[in-house]
Amino acid sequence: MRARRLIAAASVAALGALSLGACGKSAPDVAAYVGDTRYSVDRVDEIYDNAQTMYAAAVSAEAGQTGATPSPEQLRTSVTRQDVLNLLVSIDLGKRVVAAQGLQVPDEVKPEQLEQQLRIPAAAEYAKLWGEWVDISAVLGAKLPPVEVSDKSIMAVYGAIEKTGAIQSGLSVAEVRQAFGETGEGGGGFVRGATALSSALQEEAEKAGTSIHPRYRPIGVPSVVSTGQSLVFYSLPYIGQDGPVTDISTPEAPATESAAPATPGV
Repeated sequence: MRARRLIAAASVAALGALSLGACGKSAPDVAAYVGDTRYSVDRVDEIYDNAQTMYAAAVSAEAGQTGATPSPEQLRTSVTRQDVLNLLVSIDLGKRVVAAQGLQVPDEVKPEQLEQQLRIPAAAEYAKLWGEWVDISAVLGAKLPPVEVSDKSIMAVYGAIEKTGAIQSGLSVAEVRQAFGETGEGGGGFVRGATALSSALQEEAEKAGTSIHPRYRPIGVPSVVSTGQSLVFYSLPYIGQDGPVTDISTPEAPATESAAPATPGV
């Protein structure tokens, strides 16, 4: 895919590793706290398992039409538990920013519009969450003023999209800025809006008192761009005025806690 064909649909950066707050917000069965809202590990697993089950059923049904037998690998979606929590936390924070801004979020994006390229059946809760998030991020993206971003930030976005194979590899900073519409004074490229949205969510996360279980850090805010022919789903490291934060100190996880189960990557 040539770089110039990348057009933003709803793209945001990712939240840094939010430290565990006071008040004992470190229960091992809680994946994240956003204010008084708890997102349990069981809730994350429930959404993840539902996505896996519905994906496997859809693949099996399609293969059955030709008499083929899918392999175990073919029956597993690339969705991860991290992806699930990214959506839950981002939607929560996004709703808080929307409320503070006095904005209305129309229900425009349906799961049916995303299922083919998300590769998750529309009936799956994961697909429904994505539809909700795209609506929220689009409203906020249109309201928040864009900000200036550094070359390092631009290249962080490029690197994340490059990993998906949706953009040409080996581009220079100047080429990436042109591809993303970031050239010229006051350019309105999507990375500027992405950074503004990321900053708003980061600020709200700190205001609400957000705590993330060590195994799920850092939280990535879900991102998607359109190539003009297809959607590219990805996640980024935190973007700031000086570039992505790559060295954030976080508390060590207790020895009794193990890492989240490994799942296939995107």
